[in-house]
Amino acid sequence: MRFAGSKRVSVSARRALGRLALGGLALAALAAPAAAQTYAALPAVPSAASVSGEARPISAWVTFCQSYAAECAVDRSEPASIALTPATWNTIVSVNRRVNKAVRAMTDMDHLSVPDRWDMAEDGIGDCEDFQLLKRHMLAEAGLPRRAMRMTVVIDEKGEGHAVLTLITDRGDFILDNKTSTVLPWRQTGYAFIKRESQDAVGWVSLGRAPSPTTTANR
Repeated sequence: MRFAGSKRVSVSARRALGRLALGGLALAALAAPAAAQTYAALPAVPSAASVSGEARPISAWVTFCQSYAAECAVDRSEPASIALTPATWNTIVSVNRRVNKAVRAMTDMDHLSVPDRWDMAEDGIGDCEDFQLLKRHMLAEAGLPRRAMRMTVVIDEKGEGHAVLTLITDRGDFILDNKTSTVLPWRQTGYAFIKRESQDAVGWVSLGRAPSPTTTANR
């Protein structure tokens, strides 16, 4: 399902996302305590990835932004980091776990017969970036600043391009991933971090010197 030319998610898309968002659960319910990870267990010493200049966007992200402009917009009046509280942490953990459970993982080639397409898994099927875009949409709806939630390209344990969501917080950078429902500090993922969306403009910034993948098409 695509929404060409739309500057924000349409009513039909919101309904689809609402159904997907996890069995019709209201956003208020996302603040319910998560069973596993606790705020008290967060690392004592924050760690943040270093930005080192501009980077070329993934081409599928450019196409995504043409259809979902509001999802790519950068509002510099928003906080650049998330002030973590126990309630906010529970919301983050719950959204990550529930989206991972609700969306069926499938590559874009198997699902849509295209190498790489970014959307928000409106039909309940998606690959790595679709999981993360849906999580960000839901967390923004729950009140977290979109500017502090940046789509990120990494090289995974298989040496393949992979998309995760970086949450930039006052306790460090944390990663939401569809390969695990544990929200990890970025250094504990085992990934090589390549680039992520800028916090200051609609574009991308570099996080390392490794060559960038052209797609993030794995599951």
